[in-house]
Amino acid sequence: MNRFYLYLIGYLITASLSLAQDFSHLDPNHEVPQKLLSKILSYFETHQSQIPNKSYISIIDFSQHNSKERLYIIDMNSGLVEKYLVAHGKNSDPFFTGFATQFSNTIDSKMSSLGFYLSAESYDGARGFSLRLDGLSKTNSNARERGIVMHSADYVTPGEKIGRSFGCPALENRYHQQIINQIKEGTLILADK
Repeated sequence: MNRFYLYLIGYLITASLSLAQDFSHLDPNHEVPQKLLSKILSYFETHQSQIPNKSYISIIDFSQHNSKERLYIIDMNSGLVEKYLVAHGKNSDPFFTGFATQFSNTIDSKMSSLGFYLSAESYDGARGFSLRLDGLSKTNSNARERGIVMHSADYVTPGEKIGRSFGCPALENRYHQQIINQIKEGTLILADK
């Protein structure tokens, strides 16, 4: 009887280890902040059934100055990382220093929201080709109601400082279509500091 239980325990441990995904191929050049990469991969692994599109994951690192390419898009197959500029909300940076210091989930706050998002459908709206986002965290649960979307913006250009949005993660005009087409329809996004 004891042998059977030892065998069963050994089998269960082996089975659970084989189910754990190997993410060692991701970010081969170590471009992504490790703390944020670990956080999104933990969520990704735990909530796989809620993530329809597992081809990409994205991280917005709001601890960085907005002149830095702080949107990281990670190809889950190749492991390669692409980096882009991304704006934060006007009232997240009230003194326009280039750093986001305040965050909110409140309608009309004009602030960015932290947390996990799921990309939704793309559409053509007032800002052109855009991507709706659904908040998965308490800190961004009003994203759709607030109209927090990825869209292009003339004020997102390389330089010492980029402009601010009304809370949306706005993108450079030259890359926005490519980015939206890559990550639309159910990829996981983390906005954090």
